[in-house]
Amino acid sequence: MSSSLLPSTHLLLSSKDRISPFSGQSPLKNLGSSSARALSTRQWKWRCHSSDQEQPPKQKQQRKKPPRRSPTKKSEPNADPVGFLSKKGISDRAFAQFLRERHKAYKDRKFELFSRFIDLKEASAGYEILGMHRHREHRVDYMEWAPGARYCALLGDFNDWSPTENSAREGHLGHDDFGYWFIILEDKLRDGEEPEEYYFQEYNYVDDYDKGDNGINAEELLKKINDEYWEPGEIWPLNSRLELAAKLYEQMFGPNGPQSEEELGEIPDAETRYKEWKETQKNGSDNNLPNYEVIDDGRKFDICSVISDPVTQEKFRAKKPPLAYWIEMRKGRKAWLKKYMPAISHGSRYRVYFNTPDGALERVPAWATYVLPDGNKPYAVYWEPPPEDIYKWKNKHPEVPKSLRIYECHVGISGSEPKISSFKEFTSKVLPHVKNAGYNVIQLIGVIEHKDYSSVGYKVTNFFAVSSRFGTPEDFKCLVDEAHGLGILVFLDIVHSYASADELVGLSLFDGSNDCFFHTGKRGHHKYWGTRLFKYGDVDVLHFLLSNLKWWVTEYQVDGFQFHSLSSMMYTHNGFATFTGEMEEYCNQYVDKDALIYLILANEMLHELHPNIITIAEDASFYPGLCESTTQGGLGFDYCVNFSVSEMWLWLLENVPDQNWSMNKIVSVLVSNQQSSNNMLLYAENHNQSISGGRSFSEILFNRASEQLIGSDDIVFKGSSLHKMIKLITFTISGRAYLNFMGNEFGHPYKVEFPMTSNNYSYTYANRRWDLLTEKGVHSDLFNFDKDMMRLDENEQILLRGLSNVHHVNDSSMVISYIRGPLLFMFNFHPETSYQAYRIGVEEAGEYQIIFNTDEISYGGQGELKSDQYLRRTSTKRSDGCRNSLEVALPCRSAQVGIQIGANFENVNGAATCNSLIINLGLLMEIGMRLTILGAFKDCISSACNGAAVMLVFEGF
Repeated sequence: MSSSLLPSTHLLLSSKDRISPFSGQSPLKNLGSSSARALSTRQWKWRCHSSDQEQPPKQKQQRKKPPRRSPTKKSEPNADPVGFLSKKGISDRAFAQFLRERHKAYKDRKFELFSRFIDLKEASAGYEILGMHRHREHRVDYMEWAPGARYCALLGDFNDWSPTENSAREGHLGHDDFGYWFIILEDKLRDGEEPEEYYFQEYNYVDDYDKGDNGINAEELLKKINDEYWEPGEIWPLNSRLELAAKLYEQMFGPNGPQSEEELGEIPDAETRYKEWKETQKNGSDNNLPNYEVIDDGRKFDICSVISDPVTQEKFRAKKPPLAYWIEMRKGRKAWLKKYMPAISHGSRYRVYFNTPDGALERVPAWATYVLPDGNKPYAVYWEPPPEDIYKWKNKHPEVPKSLRIYECHVGISGSEPKISSFKEFTSKVLPHVKNAGYNVIQLIGVIEHKDYSSVGYKVTNFFAVSSRFGTPEDFKCLVDEAHGLGILVFLDIVHSYASADELVGLSLFDGSNDCFFHTGKRGHHKYWGTRLFKYGDVDVLHFLLSNLKWWVTEYQVDGFQFHSLSSMMYTHNGFATFTGEMEEYCNQYVDKDALIYLILANEMLHELHPNIITIAEDASFYPGLCESTTQGGLGFDYCVNFSVSEMWLWLLENVPDQNWSMNKIVSVLVSNQQSSNNMLLYAENHNQSISGGRSFSEILFNRASEQLIGSDDIVFKGSSLHKMIKLITFTISGRAYLNFMGNEFGHPYKVEFPMTSNNYSYTYANRRWDLLTEKGVHSDLFNFDKDMMRLDENEQILLRGLSNVHHVNDSSMVISYIRGPLLFMFNFHPETSYQAYRIGVEEAGEYQIIFNTDEISYGGQGELKSDQYLRRTSTKRSDGCRNSLEVALPCRSAQVGIQIGANFENVNGAATCNSLIINLGLLMEIGMRLTILGAFKDCISSACNGAAVMLVFEGF
């Protein structure tokens, strides 16, 4: 474009193209279509707005250039690669040295990454240019990374599956030195339509009309832009510097040379004429020429040594940028459809074709956003719905809760019928249930596209696509948006630890080479699962994985990730080794340093660009520093999963009669890793316990083998009681987050079994029995209990409290008691013995009120506690090392939660406990507990709390 319009636009024209827009001929018309296209596709990131234009560099002083600094130093001024060791009390020299070496490798990797990308934001924005995208200049651009290919083309419905019609151009116009291929699909002119007059003509594909539809004339627009931007006299010298130089020469030295040999002697020399001309300029002149001083210091000046006038430079910097001519000329969707036929229409199927040293290959594009993986020949689907079908977001992200109550679910098995359920069905039926049950997060597994449905979604084939089995991308956006509207966060179970080994749909042998995305040889294959392992030390693989994380956050508005099976990627033995807790196991030759560096980069990117994002580490090895800051040597996760608790419960239920359970062993497992309690996610059972080959806890406890219960009501009572106690103690004794798998809140009676060859592809156990909630019985009772347990945390903020004080553990009586915050928890696991006056130590004297009881009739219990047993006063008799004690009633296989009345405890928000007490009373009303309010009790509350508030509470009774 003419330099008079946009001084900062990098558009190079030859001398014959440098024509003033007012000379009657526009340089834009002189550009051939191929030249114009080359100019428009030189940059990957399209700048289509004046605010996106690169600003001219500031004037640099001529001084010695400082040495280049590492790009990581600015962002890590106080980085200490071993900082968390002292915090955790770890003093292992070998591990400390490993952390220092890892930090050095991390800085080198980051420097390598930033030599290709500006920052983590750009390194994670690959989805903006890779894959298939509609360009504003009536075309579709496709980019793919395949360094092992020699030839790249697109084939599909749009070109009758021809591998030659739409291919990448030869040389650097078609691919670069890093192996990125670029293909342009031009929209086709309709019959009778003329080609565009200007190569930069853009279209708005969303709105029917835009600014360019008003019949604006390009020449008039350019003149208007010039008139508004330039002051009188500025545009002419800048528009043609050759004309300026010629006119200056003519004014200074007269006509351009003598016309004859006789005239040569009559013309004064150049210096004399320059001085005469300079004298004429002192009194002012109206020729609008700049007052330049000509200095000859013997140097040869060329285009590289021109020094700008600082006054003029500051003047232009202060100017408001001119109107973006391409935006002013942009036309709407109707004009585009009238003039063009789309090169590829919405819903078209396509694949990418490679010519490799080993022959021709057809693959599903790695960056495809919608894929049909089933059948003999899978396809990618071009997803560009019309404006009326594009989902419009309605709700904002909910505020991140301080404690997480996570509901883990799988969309495909979320229906009652034996079939694959959909996003729409999940949105309308399951989300209201999750809200009613009291959970504030849903964690979705199996959402990302996978060919093998029986893999539960963990053998991912297409990392940027939602599973087409469940619906369209717009359907999934609606699910996320509706969850946000209910105040529920949405997490994804993300699998970056391995990928499917499928070659037709997945990334394995993507470009014909064995080392494109994955390691070669045995290193690139999981030892037991038959999956492929990523090459985390490759910059382009990092670009792919980081972009994948950001894609789900930006495109689908998800709120967090659980990183699945980190042990598979952090160790070359894939985590299949015995871990004893020795520090040498975390820094030996089996540790994959590149994988750890990727996890650091992933957490840095996510938390830097999206501060409210939540990341959870699923690592069975308890790698030190999982949830520590990356600047202190950690990996940067917000939470980590504690596997040992669920494994302990499963082992006890399957192998040890409950009368032989050891309370000390149970507590030792539950409170292990107390140092990480503030970042620990616990669960009694998740999907792992009931996936094919296993059994859910309720199936074990109720001894279900068919539709009917085997045994008497005693078996039902026993199973229900243990089910409630296991969940309550797991939920309350430690950790800051809790997870429950879909259906287990009401004791789903059957395992999960996906359709596969071994069961004749049956969907019998690939669903959830929601109908059990409508029947009065054990399942509805368990759901009432679970719902009130969630409400207890919502009101009392149990998960936000500090470490629990386990002060009573007795294997003989099978009683466990602990205090967490102002709450007293008491568990009697004895299968037969009930205690009417069991003594438990407490520090604070006073009265304690039972606010939660697993033996309530509404929860399927027997209701053995009498009304006067809900309130107990302490005695001064010492017990359990405490100054005071309580005598409490503990029915067998039951648990109670109590709170001290009128105590001056501080809650997590710094408010006095009287506020918490009012909430407790409200909770008692909600869950229908039996409570006799004695006069002394009321007086105690009146003296401890505000009188008006107390009256409101008691009026509620």
